[in-house]
Amino acid sequence: MIMQTFTLIFLIALLVTTLTQVWLSIRHIRHIRAHQNQVPQEFASKISLADHQKAADYTCAKTSAGYPGILLHVLLLLAFTLGGGLNALSEFWDGWFSNSIIHGIALIFSTFFIMSMAEIPLSYYRTFVIEERFGFNKMTPLMFFSDLFKQTVIGLLLGAPLLFCVLWLMEQMGDHWWLFAWFAWIVFNLLVLAIYPTWIAPLFNKFTPLEDAALKSRIERLMSKCGFTASGLFVMDGSRRSNHGNAYFTGFGKTKRIVFFDTLLSRLDPAEIEAVLAHELGHFKLRHVIKRIAVSFVISLGFLWLLGYSMQQTWFYEGLGVTVSNVPSNAMALLLFFLVMPVFTFLLHPISSLYSRKHEFEADAYAAQNASANDLIHALVKLYQDNASTLTPDPLHSAFYDSHPPASIRVAHLQSQGQV
Repeated sequence: MIMQTFTLIFLIALLVTTLTQVWLSIRHIRHIRAHQNQVPQEFASKISLADHQKAADYTCAKTSAGYPGILLHVLLLLAFTLGGGLNALSEFWDGWFSNSIIHGIALIFSTFFIMSMAEIPLSYYRTFVIEERFGFNKMTPLMFFSDLFKQTVIGLLLGAPLLFCVLWLMEQMGDHWWLFAWFAWIVFNLLVLAIYPTWIAPLFNKFTPLEDAALKSRIERLMSKCGFTASGLFVMDGSRRSNHGNAYFTGFGKTKRIVFFDTLLSRLDPAEIEAVLAHELGHFKLRHVIKRIAVSFVISLGFLWLLGYSMQQTWFYEGLGVTVSNVPSNAMALLLFFLVMPVFTFLLHPISSLYSRKHEFEADAYAAQNASANDLIHALVKLYQDNASTLTPDPLHSAFYDSHPPASIRVAHLQSQGQV
């Protein structure tokens, strides 16, 4: 009876999540179309109607292209769970591996490999149809598949040791394995943060030291003012793949580095670049990165505890269509949990977005104090224009999916920090 109840709960949650995603997309498209023929008043002198309509068309195209992805995810999830796919994969690997940990690694990796392969056509369409149509794509098919290959290899090299460690802990550490696994997860994440700037990112892009002496001097003065030290200022060849622009800092400790897309440097004035960097430094100075990492670690501890409880319940497996032997598979429990958890947590997305937006407002205020609110507004307007970001997103859709505040709200907040 409990098994049937959990199956019903899962199906209802999946239906609610799926319908909500589709409803939000429909709202988003309708809202954008309703406002595409007039530039919002606060942007009327800065962005042309043609650019505003291009952003509307681009955003609606991307949103419409998400419908097949929503359907594909539902079909794959049902096929793997209630459809018996995980049972079939587990039985297949039974003939290859007798060791439970190696068997579990094969089961988990093969599941995510199948899911990734199924999503490649959609990703290819987004890149070579939508991005190409709106003039953003610079990738070639060879580069596209080369990136996929690199991502797969990196995933194996980093994921296999972590997965082996977690499955070993699940076998050896008794009922409190989840606490040990949590420590392993923390160490793994900090390690990836440390090696990403110098070992992983260069596999996909070329990073060269910033050569503009005047701009470099200006940035170094800002960094000194903000008490920020970095291992270097770098320009990333983002134009190899896309015309979108951005800037960020990455790493921690001695590996911290500031990275500018070459597309951003070619578009913004030095004062605007300084304002954008001041915003990024605001995240550092206000400890947003540390706070987000800490929150993610606390949440992961809660999830691991919940997994530790769920894997001891027969209804958890059978309610999701998985056959339970005398000793349930740790790998199967881990896989099931992380496959279905997004179904139950989707409606909580606005909480995460709200927390992220709070940090964005704070970083904007910091930039206004240490650079110029006026310059940051001008930079943001150029980035909205160059990236074809809609100025009129549906508020509810934005609350679920956007980590940054909508353009009009963000600009109004900045205007309150200083006169344009």
